[in-house]
Amino acid sequence: MGAHYRSLRRQTFHYLARPHEGVPRAPLTTACAWRGEELRRRGDWIERLDRAEVDEVKGAVAAARATGRPLTALVAADFPLPGLCERIARWRRELARGRGFVLLRQVPVAGWSGAEAETFFWGLGLHLGIPGAQNPRGDLLGHVRDERKGGDIRLYETAQDIAFHCDAADVVGLLCVHAARRGGASRIASSVTVFNELLRRAPRLVERLFQPFHLDTHGEGGVRSVLVPPCRYAGGELRTFWHSDYFRSAEGIPGVPAFTPDERALLDTYDAIAADPAIHLDMELEPGDVQLLSNHSQIHARTAYDDWPEPERRRHLLRLWLSLPSSRGGLLALRTMASGLSLMRSLVAAQLARP
Repeated sequence: MGAHYRSLRRQTFHYLARPHEGVPRAPLTTACAWRGEELRRRGDWIERLDRAEVDEVKGAVAAARATGRPLTALVAADFPLPGLCERIARWRRELARGRGFVLLRQVPVAGWSGAEAETFFWGLGLHLGIPGAQNPRGDLLGHVRDERKGGDIRLYETAQDIAFHCDAADVVGLLCVHAARRGGASRIASSVTVFNELLRRAPRLVERLFQPFHLDTHGEGGVRSVLVPPCRYAGGELRTFWHSDYFRSAEGIPGVPAFTPDERALLDTYDAIAADPAIHLDMELEPGDVQLLSNHSQIHARTAYDDWPEPERRRHLLRLWLSLPSSRGGLLALRTMASGLSLMRSLVAAQLARP
């Protein structure tokens, strides 16, 4: 792969290489421990482009397309955003060390072709971090829409509900090109708040969050499942990878043990907390909205939707997975590297053990 984006394997190792020092025993009071009931009363978490910034974005799209190079050959300098660079740096800090999500509005998608919208989102991603592959096929810019076909497809290719989960990248970004006729809300929750609430409601289950679960890979990468601990804690930060659907479906894979009562209770209780309207926040994404989420401190879901009959009006979002530059200190970086090597050994062992 080129130097301007990452393979799925490299991105996954980077994301899951989470250092761990121990299980926190008290609620965490970090900036990302927000509650939906509080944010719904405020609007200070919504960012909007002003007229000058819209013009700058349009100029950057034109400049990048004028190079004649494909998206994967572009670098950030090909997509010049001098007026927005300070805001982009602030959004990156918000994702890595702040609230954990950004909602940006008024991106001028209505006047763009599909290729121009893709150029904008890819260019923004290059300024924020390093784009990465989203599946073994190496897709770098995903299309989230109802493909209206049967067979073994992922839920984001349907109009169904999607349960709370994380993606295997530091940040997931969505650009809304077309909204559904009804439904399709993006539902997010702070995984730190969910942890705090679990600590309050069911403290006996907390320890199990920091021990590995089998994760159903659906055969991607040539293995049936890998062991992944949902939570890691170090340096005052809780990092969470949650995917209860894939934890649950792994139980049916040969060689994967059945859940204990406490494990099943943990999955059910965690999901129930995230589903509490006081905890989560729904966003009705409209054309021109960009949602950026940290997969370390946020979990996300989607409500089912009814779409438009006309193909050109159907719900369509572009998706990016991004790795962020690491700012961890020396000792923490060494622990992170050790965690990454441990993960690699686990994946290699799973590969060798497959029938």
